[in-house]
Amino acid sequence: MALVTSRELFKKAYSGGYAIGGFNVNNMEIVQAITRAADELRSPVILQASAGARKYCSPVYLKKLVEAAAEDVDIPVVMHLDHGADFEICKDCIDYGFTSVMIDGSRFSFEENIALTRKVVEYAHDKGVVVEAELGKLAGIEDDVNVSDEDSSYTNPDDVEEFVSRTNVDSLAIAIGTSHGAFKYKPGQKPQLRFDILKACEERLPDFPIVLHGSSSVNREYVDIIRQYGGTLDDAIGIPEDMLREAAKSAVCKINIDTDIRLAMTAGVRKDLAEHPEHFDPRTYLGSGRQFVTDLVKHKIRDVLGSAGQA
Repeated sequence: MALVTSRELFKKAYSGGYAIGGFNVNNMEIVQAITRAADELRSPVILQASAGARKYCSPVYLKKLVEAAAEDVDIPVVMHLDHGADFEICKDCIDYGFTSVMIDGSRFSFEENIALTRKVVEYAHDKGVVVEAELGKLAGIEDDVNVSDEDSSYTNPDDVEEFVSRTNVDSLAIAIGTSHGAFKYKPGQKPQLRFDILKACEERLPDFPIVLHGSSSVNREYVDIIRQYGGTLDDAIGIPEDMLREAAKSAVCKINIDTDIRLAMTAGVRKDLAEHPEHFDPRTYLGSGRQFVTDLVKHKIRDVLGSAGQA
């Protein structure tokens, strides 16, 4: 199936009370795992690439991998740039065939964010590409995104209507308590999503798609497997899946998942090599990692996003 934009997919998700997974990809096995899991469950899917993925894989390899995956399945597939840092990166991805881009101007002032986002939107819409922007700053570290707790800030609902109307952006990522990477917490603290902020944004932007970044749940099974077979990971906790499921029933039409995929892939590879030291063929241990990611994505689609059967 040909690559598509997210515009019609988000309309259906909004009215249907589910979200579409924005799954980050870094290599062939992860691309295969995500798309095949989505195809089996008949779910639309968004394959997104961060700056780190583009550096590691190179844009041409990344594009061909995603295009091959779209041809291999019979579901809608969106190719999305995650956290585009500036106009040039977004323009490059648009020209290269991405069907969706994110311009992240959250580090700038409100007016600077509007100006940058509007510039990207004007170029993208002329090419038939949709644009995601961000208001508020999520804490955490993921590839080139690095925001301290002190510099993070919740989205101000009073700003969202003006921002969307002045930029003509297609979807908006908001900060309501999610965090990039594995959510680090102090003793006694628990992650908590600010559903009051989400509701206020929803009221100000009726029928408009909202996006949640930093929404991995940090599966303890994968963490334990990695530790069991020699890996060292700090104690971490992600966003509880029941909170994400609740968010998916509202205006949230896209939920980003990256850390969970990395953990699943690493756990599968470590377990295979530890239990089968005779394995030397990359297709064997990478295949095990791919299966872990496949199982993870199926779970997210079926039990968290609610997008199964919506393709």
